[in-house]
Amino acid sequence: MTTIAKPEMSPVNPNFSSGPCAKRPGWTVDALAGVLHGRSHRSGPGKAKLAEVIDRTREVLGVPDDYLIGIVPASDTGAVEMSLWSFLGSRPVTVMAWESFGSGWANDISKQLKLDDVHLMDAPYGQLPDLSNVDFTTDVVFTWNGTTSGVKVPNGEWIANGREGLTICDATSAAFAMKLPWDKLDVTTYSWQKVMGGEGQHGMLILSPRAVTRLESHTPTWPMPKIFTLAKAGKLISGIFKGETINTPSMLAVEDALDGLKWAKKIGGQTELIRRSNANLKAMEDWVGKSNWAGFLASDASVRSNTSVCLKVTDEKFTSLDNDAQSALLKQMVKLLDAEGVAYDIGGYRDAPAGLRIWAGATVETSDIEALLPWLDWAFATVSNSQ
Repeated sequence: MTTIAKPEMSPVNPNFSSGPCAKRPGWTVDALAGVLHGRSHRSGPGKAKLAEVIDRTREVLGVPDDYLIGIVPASDTGAVEMSLWSFLGSRPVTVMAWESFGSGWANDISKQLKLDDVHLMDAPYGQLPDLSNVDFTTDVVFTWNGTTSGVKVPNGEWIANGREGLTICDATSAAFAMKLPWDKLDVTTYSWQKVMGGEGQHGMLILSPRAVTRLESHTPTWPMPKIFTLAKAGKLISGIFKGETINTPSMLAVEDALDGLKWAKKIGGQTELIRRSNANLKAMEDWVGKSNWAGFLASDASVRSNTSVCLKVTDEKFTSLDNDAQSALLKQMVKLLDAEGVAYDIGGYRDAPAGLRIWAGATVETSDIEALLPWLDWAFATVSNSQ
């Protein structure tokens, strides 16, 4: 039986949730003091705020000038669904799934849109399918970073330059923390609530010129809900990409998004955001390298996420238990850490293998990650000794 003393230091910020994620360092509600309250989002000042989000997003992410950026409803899920309903149907589809959200997109394409020519490329949690076998004569739907598996694509080199189909990329836990090769991406989505620590319910949609051409040349065969409509009579609804949102956004959330983007620019832009996320992952990798009980769900470091870091338990006594028993023990760990006020919301995703999921995106301080890790050792020892 191993006994570990309770650590003396705790994270200053115990928020390690994978969404909504931790606010930027130093954030208080005073950051929202400039909010446009009691005014229409369609007023001149309202449109100006929304357009500023778009302009600052382009600057921080380095989005090319000929790409369009729009604010859309229903977080990243809404942005992805809007993309699937608007762009697919004119050619075969390849959908890649190695975690729950990719599997959900595959289900929607086959069961809701009822497309017949769909090729699923899947892999177990912790792994990727063979990227060298992707057929780019098809439209390709994939997540850049699997939030529920802690697995990312290593880069964009596997995406064909001369592709015939579109690439539709769910980048919600990758944007701002991982370099996205815009020349390889046609439709890209993410939400404010991830790497930038914003509020939920608002998504972002980034379109390449190729994607705009598809919108204006392809009319879906299914009825299009208003909330998904990006084109009318063969013409792009351009206002969406100038701050004229499809439905009413929260101006409080808009102000919060602006605060995050201003902070990002102040600290050094995307380069610094990526460095911060990488430093957080490095701290965890150093700890796992010395641990006698913890490992990464993504065993291959080249595809390991630097935002949604998923841990598994490697201790033989633990792995000999069935899934229900493993899940029960991990829930005890999560409750212990929550009760101590050192880590909130770090349980693994409900559909993922039993484990822990710790958000390590750019708004998280490396010092807080380093302070958390001894608490993980303490919690695991405490739970193990209770068996």
